[in-house]
Amino acid sequence: MAERVVVVTGAAGGIGSAIARRFTADGDSAIGLDLLDGFDVTDPAACDDACAQVIAEHGRIDVLCNNAGISAVGDVVASTPDEWDRVFAVNVFGVANMSRAALPHLRRAPNGVVVNTCSVAASVGLVERAVYSAAKGAVLALTRAMAADEVVHGVRVNCVSPGTVWSPWVERLVAGSDDPDTSLDALRRRQPLGRLVGVDEVADAVAYLASPSTFTTGADFLLDGGITAVRLVEPGR
Repeated sequence: MAERVVVVTGAAGGIGSAIARRFTADGDSAIGLDLLDGFDVTDPAACDDACAQVIAEHGRIDVLCNNAGISAVGDVVASTPDEWDRVFAVNVFGVANMSRAALPHLRRAPNGVVVNTCSVAASVGLVERAVYSAAKGAVLALTRAMAADEVVHGVRVNCVSPGTVWSPWVERLVAGSDDPDTSLDALRRRQPLGRLVGVDEVADAVAYLASPSTFTTGADFLLDGGITAVRLVEPGR
């Protein structure tokens, strides 16, 4: 496969760094953008400038991975207006900002692709994840709307929806709980397969969706360990 130019937001996090490594290993040129490096997806001008710089240095953008995201814990009553604004600004408007900036360039690519990092929280109800679930639900709907709009331009748009990922954020969440061992066990048991999904597994799925040989658009690629489709019951019930 000829080298592609791949832009990855949230590239310093667990999933983002794994995505960048995977594309690099495949021989592509992965450009990582992250808040830790001063890049903010909530700033439309910053997104425009970042894409312009990629074009100036590489001449093209073939793949956009909208991976930057943040979470929040709490139900609707406990969640503050600031939390709603903060999570939607990154998880939803950030996807829109980067897509708006990159799509004119992706439309000129031979096989332009957008892969959004969504979540199983967009499809099932999870306790204490009201704001996060609502934002990821918007990402799923936006993915499908973008896929419909971009068909005429030859750009495929999909999203990957992991279950609970063993990532730095989950590590901090578990470590900060009253009983880390019990909390981690509960997260594992939430997946019928009995474990958390790894960041490299998510990166593999993103790479598959971005492959020119993948005949898929508007899809929600589930990596949920069976959460949405499998129900375990005790024998005899």
